[in-house]
Amino acid sequence: MGLLVDGTWHDDWYDTKKTGGRFIRTEAQFRNWVTPDGSAGPTGEAGFKAEPGRYHLYVSLACPWAHRTLIFRKLKGLEEMIDVSVVHFFMGRQGWSFEPGEGVIPDTVNHCDYVHQLYTQTQPDYTGRVTIPILWDKEKKVIVSNESAEIIRMFNSAFDQAGATPGDYYPSDLHSEINAVNELVYGSVNNGVYRSGFATTQQAYEEGVTELFDALESLELRLSKQRYLTGDRITEADWRLFTTLVRFDPVYHGHFKCNLKRIVDMPNLWGFTRELYQWPGVAETVNFNHIKNHYYQSHATVNPTGIVPKGPDIDFMAPHHREPPSV
Repeated sequence: MGLLVDGTWHDDWYDTKKTGGRFIRTEAQFRNWVTPDGSAGPTGEAGFKAEPGRYHLYVSLACPWAHRTLIFRKLKGLEEMIDVSVVHFFMGRQGWSFEPGEGVIPDTVNHCDYVHQLYTQTQPDYTGRVTIPILWDKEKKVIVSNESAEIIRMFNSAFDQAGATPGDYYPSDLHSEINAVNELVYGSVNNGVYRSGFATTQQAYEEGVTELFDALESLELRLSKQRYLTGDRITEADWRLFTTLVRFDPVYHGHFKCNLKRIVDMPNLWGFTRELYQWPGVAETVNFNHIKNHYYQSHATVNPTGIVPKGPDIDFMAPHHREPPSV
Protein backbone atom coordinates (compact mmCIF):
# COMPACT_ATOMS: atom_id res chain seq x y z
CA MET A 1 0.00 0.00 0.00
CA GLY A 2 1.99 2.94 -1.30
CA LEU A 3 1.16 6.60 -1.59
CA LEU A 4 1.62 9.62 -3.80
CA VAL A 5 3.66 12.62 -2.66
CA ASP A 6 3.19 15.69 -4.85
CA GLY A 7 2.09 13.37 -7.62
CA THR A 8 5.07 11.01 -7.38
CA TRP A 9 4.51 7.38 -6.41
CA HIS A 10 6.27 6.02 -3.30
CA ASP A 11 6.13 2.36 -2.29
CA ASP A 12 5.91 3.08 1.44
CA TRP A 13 3.97 1.04 4.00
CA TYR A 14 2.07 2.60 6.89
CA ASP A 15 4.33 4.27 9.46
CA THR A 16 3.22 3.05 12.90
CA LYS A 17 6.31 4.20 14.80
CA LYS A 18 4.76 7.59 15.54
CA THR A 19 1.51 6.04 16.82
CA GLY A 20 2.78 3.45 19.29
CA GLY A 21 2.31 0.63 16.81
CA ARG A 22 -1.28 1.58 16.06
CA PHE A 23 -2.71 1.54 12.54
CA ILE A 24 -4.40 4.86 11.71
CA ARG A 25 -6.57 4.97 8.60
CA THR A 26 -6.46 8.21 6.62
CA GLU A 27 -9.64 9.88 5.38
CA ALA A 28 -10.67 9.92 1.74
CA GLN A 29 -9.89 13.20 -0.02
CA PHE A 30 -12.30 13.17 -2.99
CA ARG A 31 -15.75 13.81 -1.52
CA ASN A 32 -18.03 15.06 -4.31
CA TRP A 33 -21.57 13.70 -4.65
CA VAL A 34 -23.64 12.49 -7.56
CA THR A 35 -27.14 13.92 -7.08
CA PRO A 36 -30.37 13.63 -9.09
CA ASP A 37 -30.10 17.18 -10.48
CA GLY A 38 -26.37 17.80 -10.22
CA SER A 39 -26.61 20.14 -7.25
CA ALA A 40 -23.88 19.97 -4.62
CA GLY A 41 -24.08 17.26 -1.99
CA PRO A 42 -23.07 17.47 1.68
CA THR A 43 -19.43 17.94 0.63
CA GLY A 44 -17.56 18.83 -2.53
CA GLU A 45 -18.66 20.60 -5.69
CA ALA A 46 -21.80 20.69 -7.79
CA GLY A 47 -21.99 19.40 -11.34
CA PHE A 48 -22.30 15.64 -10.97
CA LYS A 49 -25.78 14.78 -12.18
CA ALA A 50 -27.04 11.19 -12.00
CA GLU A 51 -27.00 10.14 -15.65
CA PRO A 52 -26.87 6.55 -16.94
CA GLY A 53 -23.56 5.78 -18.63
CA ARG A 54 -21.72 8.81 -17.27
CA TYR A 55 -19.91 7.16 -14.33
CA HIS A 56 -17.43 4.32 -13.98
CA LEU A 57 -16.67 2.34 -10.83
CA TYR A 58 -13.19 1.04 -10.00
CA VAL A 59 -13.09 -1.76 -7.42
CA SER A 60 -11.12 -4.61 -5.94
CA LEU A 61 -13.01 -7.84 -5.29
CA ALA A 62 -10.76 -8.36 -2.27
CA CYS A 63 -11.48 -5.03 -0.59
CA PRO A 64 -14.40 -4.83 1.87
CA TRP A 65 -14.81 -1.09 1.29
CA ALA A 66 -15.09 -1.56 -2.48
CA HIS A 67 -17.36 -4.57 -1.95
CA ARG A 68 -19.98 -2.30 -0.40
CA THR A 69 -20.27 -0.36 -3.64
CA LEU A 70 -20.58 -3.50 -5.76
CA ILE A 71 -23.39 -4.73 -3.54
CA PHE A 72 -25.30 -1.44 -3.82
CA ARG A 73 -24.73 -1.38 -7.57
CA LYS A 74 -26.36 -4.83 -7.62
CA LEU A 75 -29.19 -4.06 -5.16
CA LYS A 76 -30.17 -0.90 -7.00
CA GLY A 77 -29.93 -2.42 -10.47
CA LEU A 78 -27.23 -0.02 -11.66
CA GLU A 79 -25.12 -2.50 -13.65
CA GLU A 80 -26.26 -1.07 -16.99
CA MET A 81 -25.93 2.53 -15.79
CA ILE A 82 -22.50 2.33 -14.13
CA ASP A 83 -19.85 0.09 -15.68
CA VAL A 84 -16.97 -1.31 -13.68
CA SER A 85 -13.26 -2.12 -13.76
CA VAL A 86 -11.73 -4.69 -11.38
CA VAL A 87 -8.09 -4.64 -10.30
CA HIS A 88 -5.81 -7.66 -9.83
CA PHE A 89 -5.93 -9.15 -6.35
CA PHE A 90 -2.17 -8.66 -5.79
CA MET A 91 -1.19 -5.22 -4.54
CA GLY A 92 2.50 -4.93 -5.39
CA ARG A 93 5.14 -2.23 -5.51
CA GLN A 94 2.97 -0.02 -7.73
CA GLY A 95 -0.15 -0.54 -5.62
CA TRP A 96 -3.39 -1.73 -7.23
CA SER A 97 -2.90 -2.69 -10.87
CA PHE A 98 -4.85 -3.96 -13.86
CA GLU A 99 -2.40 -6.80 -14.49
CA PRO A 100 -4.30 -9.52 -16.40
CA GLY A 101 -5.69 -12.31 -14.27
CA GLU A 102 -8.81 -14.20 -13.20
CA GLY A 103 -11.61 -11.78 -12.42
CA VAL A 104 -9.73 -8.69 -13.64
CA ILE A 105 -11.71 -6.25 -15.79
CA PRO A 106 -9.30 -3.83 -17.51
CA ASP A 107 -9.60 -0.06 -17.40
CA THR A 108 -11.41 0.59 -20.67
CA VAL A 109 -12.10 4.23 -19.77
CA ASN A 110 -8.66 5.68 -19.01
CA HIS A 111 -6.51 2.70 -20.06
CA CYS A 112 -4.42 2.97 -16.90
CA ASP A 113 -2.02 0.28 -15.76
CA TYR A 114 -2.16 1.36 -12.11
CA VAL A 115 -4.83 2.94 -9.94
CA HIS A 116 -2.50 5.70 -8.76
CA GLN A 117 -2.58 7.06 -12.33
CA LEU A 118 -6.27 7.88 -11.85
CA TYR A 119 -5.36 10.06 -8.88
CA THR A 120 -2.71 12.05 -10.72
CA GLN A 121 -4.98 12.40 -13.73
CA THR A 122 -7.52 14.06 -11.42
CA GLN A 123 -4.97 16.03 -9.38
CA PRO A 124 -1.38 16.03 -10.74
CA ASP A 125 0.13 17.11 -7.39
CA TYR A 126 -1.97 14.74 -5.24
CA THR A 127 -0.47 13.72 -1.90
CA GLY A 128 -1.99 10.82 0.02
CA ARG A 129 -2.86 7.15 0.01
CA VAL A 130 -4.23 5.58 -3.17
CA THR A 131 -7.36 3.61 -2.34
CA ILE A 132 -10.40 2.08 -3.93
CA PRO A 133 -13.30 2.17 -4.62
CA ILE A 134 -13.24 5.09 -7.01
CA LEU A 135 -16.29 6.59 -8.68
CA TRP A 136 -15.10 8.24 -11.91
CA ASP A 137 -16.87 10.85 -14.04
CA LYS A 138 -16.29 10.03 -17.70
CA GLU A 139 -17.58 13.44 -18.75
CA LYS A 140 -15.33 15.60 -16.55
CA LYS A 141 -12.54 12.99 -16.49
CA VAL A 142 -12.05 13.23 -12.72
CA ILE A 143 -12.59 11.23 -9.55
CA VAL A 144 -15.99 12.04 -8.08
CA SER A 145 -15.43 10.19 -4.82
CA ASN A 146 -13.17 7.63 -3.20
CA GLU A 147 -15.24 7.37 -0.03
CA SER A 148 -17.20 4.10 -0.05
CA ALA A 149 -19.68 5.15 2.65
CA GLU A 150 -20.75 8.10 0.50
CA ILE A 151 -20.72 6.22 -2.80
CA ILE A 152 -23.25 3.71 -1.46
CA ARG A 153 -25.54 6.54 -0.40
CA MET A 154 -25.32 8.01 -3.89
CA PHE A 155 -26.18 4.62 -5.36
CA ASN A 156 -29.02 4.26 -2.84
CA SER A 157 -31.02 7.24 -4.08
CA ALA A 158 -29.35 9.46 -6.69
CA PHE A 159 -30.34 7.27 -9.65
CA ASP A 160 -33.91 6.52 -8.55
CA GLN A 161 -35.38 8.93 -11.09
CA ALA A 162 -33.15 7.44 -13.79
CA GLY A 163 -34.60 3.95 -13.43
CA ALA A 164 -32.81 2.36 -10.47
CA THR A 165 -34.43 -0.59 -8.71
CA PRO A 166 -36.74 0.57 -5.89
CA GLY A 167 -35.44 0.19 -2.36
CA ASP A 168 -34.24 2.62 0.29
CA TYR A 169 -31.41 1.37 2.49
CA TYR A 170 -31.05 4.68 4.33
CA PRO A 171 -34.67 5.54 5.23
CA SER A 172 -35.15 8.94 6.86
CA ASP A 173 -36.89 7.56 9.94
CA LEU A 174 -33.85 5.41 10.75
CA HIS A 175 -31.07 7.91 10.05
CA SER A 176 -30.04 8.41 13.67
CA GLU A 177 -30.08 4.70 14.49
CA ILE A 178 -28.23 3.72 11.30
CA ASN A 179 -25.60 6.38 11.94
CA ALA A 180 -25.08 5.16 15.50
CA VAL A 181 -24.67 1.55 14.38
CA ASN A 182 -22.34 2.62 11.58
CA GLU A 183 -20.13 4.46 14.05
CA LEU A 184 -19.76 1.33 16.20
CA VAL A 185 -19.26 -1.02 13.26
CA TYR A 186 -16.80 1.19 11.39
CA GLY A 187 -14.49 1.96 14.28
CA SER A 188 -14.53 -1.37 16.06
CA VAL A 189 -15.25 -3.96 13.35
CA ASN A 190 -14.67 -2.72 9.76
CA ASN A 191 -11.52 -0.90 10.79
CA GLY A 192 -11.02 -2.99 13.92
CA VAL A 193 -9.75 -6.00 11.98
CA TYR A 194 -7.10 -3.77 10.38
CA ARG A 195 -6.17 -2.22 13.71
CA SER A 196 -5.53 -5.75 14.94
CA GLY A 197 -3.79 -7.05 11.83
CA PHE A 198 -1.58 -4.06 11.08
CA ALA A 199 -0.59 -3.36 14.70
CA THR A 200 3.16 -3.47 15.27
CA THR A 201 3.19 -3.62 19.07
CA GLN A 202 1.54 -6.08 21.43
CA GLN A 203 -0.34 -3.33 23.23
CA ALA A 204 -1.75 -1.88 20.02
CA TYR A 205 -2.80 -5.34 18.84
CA GLU A 206 -4.53 -6.22 22.10
CA GLU A 207 -6.35 -2.89 22.16
CA GLY A 208 -7.65 -3.47 18.66
CA VAL A 209 -8.62 -7.10 19.00
CA THR A 210 -10.30 -6.58 22.39
CA GLU A 211 -12.42 -3.73 21.08
CA LEU A 212 -13.24 -5.79 17.98
CA PHE A 213 -14.61 -8.75 19.91
CA ASP A 214 -16.43 -6.57 22.42
CA ALA A 215 -18.25 -5.05 19.46
CA LEU A 216 -18.93 -8.43 17.86
CA GLU A 217 -20.41 -9.70 21.13
CA SER A 218 -22.68 -6.65 21.33
CA LEU A 219 -23.80 -7.20 17.72
CA GLU A 220 -24.38 -10.89 18.43
CA LEU A 221 -26.67 -9.89 21.31
CA ARG A 222 -28.46 -7.30 19.18
CA LEU A 223 -29.15 -9.84 16.43
CA SER A 224 -30.53 -12.30 18.99
CA LYS A 225 -33.39 -9.85 19.56
CA GLN A 226 -34.10 -8.53 16.06
CA ARG A 227 -33.75 -9.52 12.45
CA TYR A 228 -31.37 -6.78 11.33
CA LEU A 229 -29.13 -4.24 13.01
CA THR A 230 -31.79 -1.53 13.18
CA GLY A 231 -34.91 -3.68 13.41
CA ASP A 232 -37.00 -5.58 10.87
CA ARG A 233 -35.75 -3.73 7.76
CA ILE A 234 -32.41 -4.32 6.10
CA THR A 235 -30.40 -1.10 5.77
CA GLU A 236 -26.97 0.11 4.73
CA ALA A 237 -25.77 -0.67 8.27
CA ASP A 238 -26.26 -4.39 7.63
CA TRP A 239 -24.40 -4.33 4.32
CA ARG A 240 -21.53 -2.32 5.81
CA LEU A 241 -21.10 -5.01 8.47
CA PHE A 242 -21.55 -7.91 6.03
CA THR A 243 -18.48 -7.17 3.92
CA THR A 244 -16.29 -7.60 7.00
CA LEU A 245 -18.14 -10.65 8.33
CA VAL A 246 -17.91 -12.56 5.04
CA ARG A 247 -14.11 -12.11 5.09
CA PHE A 248 -13.69 -12.78 8.78
CA ASP A 249 -13.21 -16.54 9.02
CA PRO A 250 -11.42 -16.94 5.64
CA VAL A 251 -8.92 -14.13 6.31
CA TYR A 252 -9.13 -11.97 9.42
CA HIS A 253 -9.29 -14.82 11.95
CA GLY A 254 -5.89 -16.16 10.87
CA HIS A 255 -4.09 -13.51 8.85
CA PHE A 256 -4.98 -10.60 11.17
CA LYS A 257 -4.86 -12.67 14.39
CA CYS A 258 -8.53 -11.96 15.15
CA ASN A 259 -8.82 -15.41 16.68
CA LEU A 260 -10.72 -15.16 19.95
CA LYS A 261 -13.70 -16.62 18.10
CA ARG A 262 -14.84 -17.35 14.56
CA ILE A 263 -18.04 -15.94 13.10
CA VAL A 264 -19.31 -19.51 12.72
CA ASP A 265 -19.07 -19.77 16.53
CA MET A 266 -21.50 -16.87 16.98
CA PRO A 267 -24.90 -18.23 15.91
CA ASN A 268 -26.74 -14.96 15.30
CA LEU A 269 -23.92 -13.27 13.40
CA TRP A 270 -23.33 -16.46 11.43
CA GLY A 271 -26.99 -16.79 10.45
CA PHE A 272 -27.06 -13.09 9.56
CA THR A 273 -23.94 -13.49 7.38
CA ARG A 274 -25.45 -16.45 5.53
CA GLU A 275 -28.73 -14.64 4.95
CA LEU A 276 -27.04 -11.61 3.41
CA TYR A 277 -24.71 -13.81 1.36
CA GLN A 278 -27.79 -15.60 -0.01
CA TRP A 279 -29.61 -12.35 -0.81
CA PRO A 280 -30.41 -12.29 -4.55
CA GLY A 281 -27.36 -11.24 -6.53
CA VAL A 282 -25.02 -10.78 -3.59
CA ALA A 283 -23.08 -14.07 -3.75
CA GLU A 284 -21.85 -13.19 -7.24
CA THR A 285 -20.17 -10.09 -5.80
CA VAL A 286 -18.06 -12.28 -3.46
CA ASN A 287 -14.80 -13.71 -4.82
CA PHE A 288 -12.93 -15.72 -2.20
CA ASN A 289 -10.03 -16.35 -4.55
CA HIS A 290 -9.36 -12.62 -4.76
CA ILE A 291 -10.02 -12.14 -1.05
CA LYS A 292 -7.65 -14.81 0.23
CA ASN A 293 -4.90 -14.27 -2.33
CA HIS A 294 -4.90 -10.52 -1.83
CA TYR A 295 -4.48 -10.54 1.92
CA TYR A 296 -2.07 -13.46 2.23
CA GLN A 297 0.11 -12.46 -0.74
CA SER A 298 0.05 -8.65 -0.61
CA HIS A 299 0.88 -8.01 3.05
CA ALA A 300 4.54 -8.99 3.26
CA THR A 301 4.92 -7.44 6.70
CA VAL A 302 2.16 -9.73 8.03
CA ASN A 303 2.76 -12.89 5.96
CA PRO A 304 6.28 -12.72 4.46
CA THR A 305 6.12 -16.17 2.83
CA GLY A 306 2.99 -15.32 0.86
CA ILE A 307 1.59 -18.80 1.50
CA VAL A 308 -2.19 -18.91 1.13
CA PRO A 309 -4.03 -21.42 3.36
CA LYS A 310 -6.37 -23.89 1.70
CA GLY A 311 -9.07 -23.52 4.33
CA PRO A 312 -11.35 -22.92 5.97
CA ASP A 313 -14.14 -24.88 4.31
CA ILE A 314 -17.27 -22.82 4.99
CA ASP A 315 -20.78 -23.39 3.63
CA PHE A 316 -22.28 -19.94 3.15
CA MET A 317 -25.26 -21.52 1.40
CA ALA A 318 -26.39 -23.55 4.42
CA PRO A 319 -29.91 -22.60 5.59
CA HIS A 320 -29.68 -19.41 7.62
CA HIS A 321 -32.84 -19.94 9.70
CA ARG A 322 -33.73 -16.25 9.62
CA GLU A 323 -37.15 -14.86 8.73
CA PRO A 324 -38.07 -14.05 5.09
CA PRO A 325 -36.42 -10.88 3.69
CA SER A 326 -37.97 -7.48 4.38
CA VAL A 327 -36.91 -4.35 2.50
